[in-house]
Amino acid sequence: MTAAETLSPAKPEAAEPRVSVALMAALLILTCGHVLSNMLRTTPALAIDVMAPDLGVTPQTLAALTSAYHFFFAMLQIPVGVALDRYSIRSVSLVLFAGTIVGAAIAAFSTGPLSFFVSQATIGMATSGMLMCPITLAAKRLTAAQFGLWSGIILSFGNSGLLLSASPLAYVVEHWGWRAGYWTAAAAAVIVAGLIAVIVPIVRPEGQQRALGVEMVSVLRLGLSRALRGIIILAFVSLAMQLVLRGLWAGPWLMTIKGLSRIEAGNVLLLFTIALVIAPVVSGIIDRKFGGRRVLLLGVHLVAAALLLIMASGAPGYPLARLLGVPLLPVAVDSVLLVTFGFLVAMQPLIYGMVRQAVAPENIGKALSASNLAFFLGTAVMQSITSPVAAYWGLPAVLIVMAVCLTTGALIFFALTRPSTLRAKP
Repeated sequence: MTAAETLSPAKPEAAEPRVSVALMAALLILTCGHVLSNMLRTTPALAIDVMAPDLGVTPQTLAALTSAYHFFFAMLQIPVGVALDRYSIRSVSLVLFAGTIVGAAIAAFSTGPLSFFVSQATIGMATSGMLMCPITLAAKRLTAAQFGLWSGIILSFGNSGLLLSASPLAYVVEHWGWRAGYWTAAAAAVIVAGLIAVIVPIVRPEGQQRALGVEMVSVLRLGLSRALRGIIILAFVSLAMQLVLRGLWAGPWLMTIKGLSRIEAGNVLLLFTIALVIAPVVSGIIDRKFGGRRVLLLGVHLVAAALLLIMASGAPGYPLARLLGVPLLPVAVDSVLLVTFGFLVAMQPLIYGMVRQAVAPENIGKALSASNLAFFLGTAVMQSITSPVAAYWGLPAVLIVMAVCLTTGALIFFALTRPSTLRAKP
């Protein structure tokens, strides 16, 4: 049983209790794991130019190696859900943090592509449950209304980890090298793990335990069902564009195409990241005020794809730059495009909302597991696709491919999620 399946027995909203300080502290300290996860997955964005020669590979090869993080992250989604159903949240989170410390240390000691691949696989597995731990605790201990608020807080707070891999990481890399970034993450993981051991209570889940194989089959079958397949396709491309651009290609774009220094690029990425932090909470406000998740998700993803095309077209020798008679679009334009893009594609809570709307209450947990699997498997696939594109055709081509994939996914999503299918049985 995963986090969302525990929502049904939540306390009646008529007698909604206050969230205790102890529970808030436990939720926030667990969310620090998601902060670290976001920091580690996006570290190469600002350091790939110095990491690649140090590890004896090309930047494109290093970018392909980082996809191991997302493949192993996706593979562990369902097993972690089963572990949270069998053991206490504190026990699972401490095991994950131990793996994170080991993975960060391997990355810091890496001397070649094999050791770095091992580090990315280890970190991916270890951080795979960093979001589900606080989400599960919130689902078990909060009412439905409280869960809606705190899920947005958890996502926004977790995305603040991307802030650490912007200007702060740029400063660390510039002064102490890229390995110091991984050592910093390992040290932070030790501190957070200690706080979890003290603050998060041991509460063993109740209810019948289910075999991992049975759970995996049911999750995959539900993800392919008529009710969810369109939403799953959008999930496959949505988070992928956010993480691949922010975590891999935005830094090289700003430094190699726009000629910014590492610190200057970090400052632009900081603005980009602030949009990623704000958007999840704002999306909840928009959803509550206006509704229409299906049309809203189509619109924001199509606009985001258009922004990528504009940015690519402004590169040297590309149509927009030639049309305007300039060598390339000013970096200020790219900054606005990146920030706006980040705000638009960071509305994943709306996808979670559609998942909950599309299935019966008893299937919500499995459906959310399927969407999480799509989120991170899509990211791994997109990194693998864009790496050879960058090697053969350059960074503008990467943005064009991302725009085409985002447009295609959004249109398929809209076609497959007609209102008549939203309550379809899996």
